[in-house]
Amino acid sequence: MIDLIEAPSPNFDARTAPPEILVLHYTGMKTGSEAVERLRDPASKVSSHYVVEEDGRIFRLVPEERRAWHAGASYWKGQRNINGVSIGVEIVNPGHEFGYRDFPKAQIDAVIALCADIRGRWTIDDGHIVGHSDVAPGRKDDPGELFPWKRLAEEGHGYWVEVPPAPGAALALGDEGVGVFGLQAGFTRLGYDLPPSGRFDEATHAVVTAFQRHWRQQQVDGIADGATRAQLIALLRLAG
Repeated sequence: MIDLIEAPSPNFDARTAPPEILVLHYTGMKTGSEAVERLRDPASKVSSHYVVEEDGRIFRLVPEERRAWHAGASYWKGQRNINGVSIGVEIVNPGHEFGYRDFPKAQIDAVIALCADIRGRWTIDDGHIVGHSDVAPGRKDDPGELFPWKRLAEEGHGYWVEVPPAPGAALALGDEGVGVFGLQAGFTRLGYDLPPSGRFDEATHAVVTAFQRHWRQQQVDGIADGATRAQLIALLRLAG
């Protein structure tokens, strides 16, 4: 059991299916108290199931059996009703707009404990533990490239792979051809909403950027170089 601080939000409605996706966010506000206040404000029309403060405190806003309003327009592995089939965890961090910074150890320890607790109640596969930017690329950046996805995976929650530097020409905005088609097909198979067209368009750029924020954090530029593509292939093999 984990210690929870009850902070009920009125911003929820009924689920239509059990949760099968875990979506991690950052709050993107100056303070955690401001974020909790907004997530509890009926006028905001937003909420999450949990908020994890920088000092490790965990607030419960919406029961897991109810649908919180955290993902917005989103998609993962064929599912567009992400709110209806997910649990949303907001992690206090100012985000890219207000001074993005490292996530403290106490906070990440709490996130890991919360993930384990949630997964003890619901069937959530490793491939369904994602960031807000994964389900809404181009629209959202969180929890961002400073979030320790590697440590989360090492603790048993989500995927992580390490690949050596890989050669190969980079694919970028404006490129066309079979290489781009294959890249898009790979991202679609992993879970992103990117029907293959063979054209490296803005949607492709957004997905590559989101992928890098999660799985290639040292390079977040939307350019699919050889290492980014090798990382994608390794993840697809791991996911099976």
